[in-house]
Amino acid sequence: MGFFDSLKKAVSGNTATENTINLIAPISGEIVAIEDVPDVVFAEKIVGDGIAIRPTGNKMVAPCDGTIGKIFETNHAFSLESDTGIELFVHFGIDTVELKGKGFTRIAEEGQKVKMGDTIIEFDLAFLTEKAKSILTPIVISNMDEIKELQKMSGTVVVGIDPVLKIVK
Repeated sequence: MGFFDSLKKAVSGNTATENTINLIAPISGEIVAIEDVPDVVFAEKIVGDGIAIRPTGNKMVAPCDGTIGKIFETNHAFSLESDTGIELFVHFGIDTVELKGKGFTRIAEEGQKVKMGDTIIEFDLAFLTEKAKSILTPIVISNMDEIKELQKMSGTVVVGIDPVLKIVK
């Protein structure tokens, strides 16, 4: 067990840390309920459960250690499989695919191993706020059938630092 595992155990008071996974904020901003996203696919949890963030920053990062699955051609969304087997999906805004990649810059590549906090996509928030239907950014777990418990955080979060979801497998 490493130093950070010990620290997590001490902070959480949970002795079963091997089954508890924290996902950190892939984007800075304010956490919003997934049900409030103006898109039925996310609001009704068709692709999975999670939260959304009203962004304030300029980059999307890996919320945990893992491997990038897919980065959409338009660079507005990515999927990641965590080293602990969680499949997640981060999708910037609603109908942002219609912008055909404008406002987004890909930093990472599909199939790349990433560490928690590694930048995957950078974006121009001012441009996207003006052009997108919504900038609410859903973060969802797509393999919910393997999750025993999902705790959703609230409030304002800083990219790469603050936890947004606590998962028990």
